[in-house]
Amino acid sequence: MEKCNQTSSDFILLGLLPPNQIGLLLLFLIILLFSFTLFGNSGMIYLIYKDPRLHIPMYFLLSQLSLMDLMSIPTIVPKMAFNFLSGQKSISFLGCGVQSFLFLTMASAEGLLLASMAYDRFVAICQPLHYPIRMSKRVCVKMIMGSWILGSLHSLAYTAYALHLPYCRSRAINHFLCDIAAMVPLACMDTWIYEYMIFMSTCLFLLFPFLGITASYGRVLYTVFHMCSQEGRKKAYTTCSTHLTVVTFYYAPFFFTYFQPSHLRSATGDKILAVFYTILTPMLNPIIYSLRNKEVLRAISRVLGMFSSIRK
Repeated sequence: MEKCNQTSSDFILLGLLPPNQIGLLLLFLIILLFSFTLFGNSGMIYLIYKDPRLHIPMYFLLSQLSLMDLMSIPTIVPKMAFNFLSGQKSISFLGCGVQSFLFLTMASAEGLLLASMAYDRFVAICQPLHYPIRMSKRVCVKMIMGSWILGSLHSLAYTAYALHLPYCRSRAINHFLCDIAAMVPLACMDTWIYEYMIFMSTCLFLLFPFLGITASYGRVLYTVFHMCSQEGRKKAYTTCSTHLTVVTFYYAPFFFTYFQPSHLRSATGDKILAVFYTILTPMLNPIIYSLRNKEVLRAISRVLGMFSSIRK
């Protein structure tokens, strides 16, 4: 592992890509995915804002999901590209803290937001008469604010603690971002309590929301199965399958990373899994929701129709 100057407070990101033509090709692909992510999530936010028919809780929550993805990926890819192209691997102490804080905030808040989206579908399908009350605008705003606030507090606590650890050994992080799980082993003190707290917080922000999502969609699927209307059943299945696809892409890499026994984990495996939840998932979310949601497709047609009529 690379050693760093002990007099420097900077960290070293060992990165993901090999320093050759293959690495350059992979970087080009990552930048392309990065561009698609920015375009797709920005377009989804604009679409929901522009079309009054999408001004309902389900799509307000979806716009926040797009906003989180839109804020998450720029904290990682530009720095990764700069380090690769410049041949540098350093990241400042402050930069590492900001990157870690923003990444953890978005990851934590997104898990809570997905649970809120599952609850929204549960009430809409299983208790439709109570939907205007249980998913009113006020309740929706509280869910969104709660996701952001809890995600920020969780991130602030763990980032601040990680940056206060004494790093008297190497400061070389075997990752392409300032991931706390990769930083803690570099500390020159016993961190078993902190690692235990990381595991507990992972359960709090990943496992518990996932169990809530599973329970909600289990009840939804049971209700849908007993629906008399075939058209209503098909619409509900489409909506739920879209949400479950997004949930799977979000949770699967995190579970493999943080719930896998430590002796089975490897730095290379963690970095590959991190690509999924830092780069691929934010890009796929707007694609999944637009291609599998007829309301979104109709909204796209209406907005495009508005632009074409303005040009004429």
